[in-house]
Amino acid sequence: MSPDTSKKTVLVTGASSGIGEATALAFAREGYAVGVGARRVERLTALIPRLREAGAPETFQAQLDVCDQGSVRDYVAAFREALGTPDVLINNAGLARGTETIREAKGVAWREMMETNVFGVLYMTQEVLDPMIEAGGGTIIMVGSVAGRQAYAGGSVYCASKRALQSICASLRIETLGQGIRVSSVDPGLADTEFGVVRFSGDQAKADKVYDGIQPLTGADVAECIVFAATRPPHVNIDDILVMPTIQADPWHIHRG
Repeated sequence: MSPDTSKKTVLVTGASSGIGEATALAFAREGYAVGVGARRVERLTALIPRLREAGAPETFQAQLDVCDQGSVRDYVAAFREALGTPDVLINNAGLARGTETIREAKGVAWREMMETNVFGVLYMTQEVLDPMIEAGGGTIIMVGSVAGRQAYAGGSVYCASKRALQSICASLRIETLGQGIRVSSVDPGLADTEFGVVRFSGDQAKADKVYDGIQPLTGADVAECIVFAATRPPHVNIDDILVMPTIQADPWHIHRG
């Protein structure tokens, strides 16, 4: 059976938790057919019934490692067979690892962050771009970070990886001009997701301390911004959105208590 081309479809990477999971659910509530990918496939399996309940008319899930170009190719091919060419790609998969300074770093975390946050975005974007153009257009949204705008000590490579998304977005807009492709970046500040647990390699106590005495963003807060950018009329492109919790002014100034 060929996919229904009348529906709107979204592909969300890193959808097993946090912003990715919240974004998939938000699009489901908008009536989108939703395809989700992540390495933790058991979490995707648990997410599918929630997407259906939220309103997604069709769903797709499969394991996806954005760092592996072969995995990306296989995933997108399976997605397109199930749901057709995505109207919207959400490049959400990403991570920060550790707080090493440049002087003390061993380099392993550097490679992991750059491969996930930069190469993963490039692999996914490249794989859907030609099909989107052939279909008459599409929307590509990067989940960036305030860290891509203002660097901080102990976050050099994470900040650099998110800064790179700004250049990728700017170049992509020029390269696809006139071909119906919209490119946006949604850059959150402090958000209470599994980001901290990943950064501190599973140390929940350290992750919790980051959010002591504050009300951070939730994944749902960021998802609302992503859906807003994706659902503007076709002639409107939201270049970027910086969304911060009220208690945060920048990476260093946070009101606690």
